[in-house]
Amino acid sequence: MNLVVKACSAAALLLTALAPAAQADEYQLSHNQRISCSRGLAPGKLNTATCKSYTYLFNTKTSEYFRCQVSLALTRDNKEVINVQTDGGCTKKPRIFETDGKYDFDATETEPPNTNSFFGPGGYSVWAADVGAQKVRGCIIISSGLGSDISKCLDMTFQ
Repeated sequence: MNLVVKACSAAALLLTALAPAAQADEYQLSHNQRISCSRGLAPGKLNTATCKSYTYLFNTKTSEYFRCQVSLALTRDNKEVINVQTDGGCTKKPRIFETDGKYDFDATETEPPNTNSFFGPGGYSVWAADVGAQKVRGCIIISSGLGSDISKCLDMTFQ
């Protein structure tokens, strides 16, 4: 019986020591969230306000990331709220660096669509840095209006 207790204790100690090696990937939320709202008038004196916000969730090990968006639409008349709708979700985007490492990340987007938007909804930029080396990559992603987004990344040089 004493041998069984020692064997179980040794197994528990071994699993505890290996747990950090099997640690899940780490994620970081971008620090550049934005919100934009618009208002519209509908027939019958109804007012509709729509707000959208986005952020990015970045895998600091693999450099894969997700673009997350949430929206809320509120319709009301002069006396009461008639309808509230919400929507949202996250879309997986490709890796920025080809190999695993330890990365830092941030992203930002253009303003919401307006008359100055040549490419419709515009685009966003992503910056990622390898924190173990002096390596920074900047990417710009724009909507072509013809299907898939156009994405180009450039490694920064240091002088």
